[in-house]
Amino acid sequence: MQIVVLVKETFDTEAKITLNNNNQIESRGINLVVDPYSEFAVEEALRIKERLGGGKVVVLCAGPESAVTALRHCFAMGADEGYLISDPALTKGDQTTTAKVLAKALDKIPFDLILGGYKSVDNATAQVCQRVSEILGIPEVSVVTKIELEGHKAVVNREIDDGFEIIEVALPAIFSAQQGLAEPRYPTMKGIMQAKKKPLQTWNLADIGLSADEVGSSGAKVKVISYELPPTRIAGKIIEGETAEAARKIVHLLRHEAKVI
Repeated sequence: MQIVVLVKETFDTEAKITLNNNNQIESRGINLVVDPYSEFAVEEALRIKERLGGGKVVVLCAGPESAVTALRHCFAMGADEGYLISDPALTKGDQTTTAKVLAKALDKIPFDLILGGYKSVDNATAQVCQRVSEILGIPEVSVVTKIELEGHKAVVNREIDDGFEIIEVALPAIFSAQQGLAEPRYPTMKGIMQAKKKPLQTWNLADIGLSADEVGSSGAKVKVISYELPPTRIAGKIIEGETAEAARKIVHLLRHEAKVI
């Protein structure tokens, strides 16, 4: 079985986000990592391969050249090979264009199963896997917390508000991982050394049969004009005194300062 995992590179979740003079996110000096939800998907792909006693795990990413580091991390975990679609025209794309690029690349990469994160920690739109499945014409189940393969079908648990659904799906299919599907392993020293030798192929848009006007800002349905940081949180106040007096002070602050009553 060949499993393809859709991987995204994101800012380190511990990074402090700031804006530059153009109200865009300042990326200089920020560590880039594999998106945590992508990492859940990679781990599950590796576990499926181990349960089956063979197969191949392929990681696929559409992003800047820096995403090579994220893919090498997946190799260190145990993925077998990878593909990076990187092109200047991809800048300022959205979920529509990303899905178009990934689906086009998947025309060139054999697969029996596709996994990905159900969302990313930066944009959190939870759209890419569904859009890829629509383009490819194969079923998709999102927010998956358990996968069991049974021949040419899969039985998956999908998280819902008050529990989970059990869904049976014919393969090939796409499943997007929720936290809890699989706890990512730490790469071993041996895995890190082997990652340097594993095959990683970089394609541009021409290599997958797309033109610049189909992706990036030209093909995007959503365009980000600018960002703004949330307002600075005001320090809390401690009201001292007897209960009745403290209550009067709180009511006064709620009415005249917070203006909520």
